Amino acid sequence: MIIPISCRNNSVTAKAKGRIYGHGITASYGEMCYHDNSLVSASLEALIQHLVPTVDYYPDRSYVFTFLLSSRLFLHPYELMTRVCHLCVEQQRSGDALLDKIRFREVAPKLVQLLTEWTETFPYDFRDERMMRCLKDMTHHVARGDEYSWRAMQQMTQRLIKRLSALGQYEEAVAALNAVALERPASLKSKQASGQRSDVMSVCDDPFILAQQLTHIELDRLSFIGPEEFIQSFAMKDPLENHKGFFRKRKTSNLEAYINWFNRLSYLVATEICMPVKKKHRARIIEFFIDVAQECFNIGNFNSLMAIITGMNMSPVARLRKTWSKVNTDKFEILEHQMDPSSNFSNYRTALRGATQRSETAHSSQEKIVIPFFSLLIKDIYFLNEGCASRLPNGHINFEKLWELAKQVSEFLVWRQVICPFDRDRRILQYLVTTPVFSEDELHLASYESEGPENNMEKDSRRSLR
Repeated sequence: MIIPISCRNNSVTAKAKGRIYGHGITASYGEMCYHDNSLVSASLEALIQHLVPTVDYYPDRSYVFTFLLSSRLFLHPYELMTRVCHLCVEQQRSGDALLDKIRFREVAPKLVQLLTEWTETFPYDFRDERMMRCLKDMTHHVARGDEYSWRAMQQMTQRLIKRLSALGQYEEAVAALNAVALERPASLKSKQASGQRSDVMSVCDDPFILAQQLTHIELDRLSFIGPEEFIQSFAMKDPLENHKGFFRKRKTSNLEAYINWFNRLSYLVATEICMPVKKKHRARIIEFFIDVAQECFNIGNFNSLMAIITGMNMSPVARLRKTWSKVNTDKFEILEHQMDPSSNFSNYRTALRGATQRSETAHSSQEKIVIPFFSLLIKDIYFLNEGCASRLPNGHINFEKLWELAKQVSEFLVWRQVICPFDRDRRILQYLVTTPVFSEDELHLASYESEGPENNMEKDSRRSLR
């Protein structure tokens, strides 16, 4: 198994049943099945119980992350939190009020620890006002028994609100930038008027500097993607999805915003190439972006690399044969080979493993950077979910699948935490995220104006676009 955890016997009277399979031992404890001391399946109720701390037990951190991440495939976070808090309180009840208070005081620090892990790893769950209400209720409950734990709960809540506030500001900033980028100045609608518009090389003519600024944007946007967004992109629908609440937002909005950034960068590259009137200028822009792509590869920024390659392979750019004839494409062909989709992107996966190993032994901040080709990461997680049953024939949850999902997402969390070491250039950053880009139809028109249609199909296409 991928992530081992310690066995917890949920019942004093539970009897373990063991069988030997090949080189491993499979054992069953009540409703939880283990193989070589690693949890492989269990009922949902047993998994919830396994998350609940007691005076002498606290769940393994890898279990906490894995179950909090993927439990949303089976029940909503607020339902899980309600049940965990209820069980934690009820397990301390003995009928003796004084004894109950003493027992809860003993377990309170562990409950606070669990809620701290939840709020710090999955803060966006608490945009749901029901989660915040539950957290507030537990703070009041803890206050009655243990002042130290109550203070810890208050500090945890303050950190959570600060994180959610930063998220709200980020989303507003991205929306504002997108609104600016959607404005359609006249200079963009006409190639002849393109002299009114700056091009990328007038803003930054150093490929290394531009690759650094792209890396800033990538890491900024990665840092706001919640790990749960990967799972919620295919999790069950919330029946209260539309109810209004202060903390209520779309559940995969940051993931979607990051994919939109990839698409924007691809269209920006294509726009910059198709915009110039002169062939030699277009060729110079192509060569510049090839150099930027190479620098992205060297940095470990595979997402910007793939976006640039995608933009250069869009049909309005790819058809500019006379322009491409002026370009030395050797370096570009090597980069394309690195990102070749054949054999399930085997070349890229090898390069990604190399970048990951470099990151793990890094001596500098720059060596720590790993920005994966994001669409492929999402695709891998999607197919892992689709290709493995979430429940086994006996009704148990397939926890081996949950370990694998957690493994992929936890790797992303490591990459997400890297602080970009490069100096920011606000002018270049502003240009990259706000300068208007051509739509697909406008790209085709600009391409035909650069190099006329070569066959009847292209002539028909230009006629229909006009």
